[in-house]
Amino acid sequence: MAVFSQHSYSWFTLSLLLLFIPKGWSKFRHFTLEFSRFKNKFSNRLTKLHVVLFCITGATAASFTFVNKCDYTVWPGILGNPKLDSTGFELPKGSSRSFQAPTGWSGRFWGRTGCNFDSSGHGSCSTADCGSGEIECNGAGATPPATLAEFTLGSGSQDFYDVSLVDGYNLPIIVEGNGGSGACSTTGCVTDLNRSCPNELRAQGGAACRSACEAFGNPEYCCSGAYNTPATCKPSMYSNIFKNACPKSYSYAYDDATSTFTCTGADYTITFCPNSPSLKSASNSNSSSKGGETTDGPGSDAEPVQAASFASSWLANLAIGDSTRSRPCFPPQHALVLVITLFLCFLPL
Repeated sequence: MAVFSQHSYSWFTLSLLLLFIPKGWSKFRHFTLEFSRFKNKFSNRLTKLHVVLFCITGATAASFTFVNKCDYTVWPGILGNPKLDSTGFELPKGSSRSFQAPTGWSGRFWGRTGCNFDSSGHGSCSTADCGSGEIECNGAGATPPATLAEFTLGSGSQDFYDVSLVDGYNLPIIVEGNGGSGACSTTGCVTDLNRSCPNELRAQGGAACRSACEAFGNPEYCCSGAYNTPATCKPSMYSNIFKNACPKSYSYAYDDATSTFTCTGADYTITFCPNSPSLKSASNSNSSSKGGETTDGPGSDAEPVQAASFASSWLANLAIGDSTRSRPCFPPQHALVLVITLFLCFLPL
């Protein structure tokens, strides 16, 4: 049996390497090229899939629909981040308009009244004017007094919303959540506070009702200075007037417990001057003011009437199977997404 010397074995190994390396390198290079093509095609498929998912499911978290049931035109104002399609617009009596908002959107809405704008959109409003001199508020907030509807949309989590009278009141507003899961309570202020507003808080000839903070500027009313914590800032006789009339609305800065509401995956309707028993009661009641104390006429006790209004709304929703409006766990659009995903994954590359 032949025995190779170490020198012969080295030459033999080198010859084998010289023989097979070119073929191996060629195959390796071919493999890397094919893998690169596969990666590019797969990446393109993923891009297309993302586009499909974006188109089907959309990038919006919620829609906001504004409805005007007042007997006059309202000019809603919008302040939020990121900016929506409009920051202020005209909403004639009996009309509505909707906007889409992305996940994580946070901001507030209000209704301006008594506005006078020329053909170029320049002008101002008697109440809740945003000071921009235009129909569009362009990043400016409402000048108090103003009834505010405030929202923070979750990113795959709960939305938070409330109606606030902390900056005063100028018109009735309610907020309703549609198609969401969770409590999703209706909230707002449907009582006409302008009719029962104490004389010292009246503004714009009775067209709005100021907060005590705006009217007097005292730290205990503004929850500022030494009163800037929940422990030191308490309800005042003036905030109690607002709270008794509108139990579900913020009446002062730390009125969180009964005034903040949550919902998941809902669209929202903001209604100005909603038709309700409490609003009719307030408009038909005879109120008299003496020395800043308000005495309502018979049948104008706002709190029980408003509670009855919300209860009747809830019962009506229950009767039509809409009291806890949960979204289907597997709606048709999700099924469509699944089919397209499977098609793209198994389509030959």
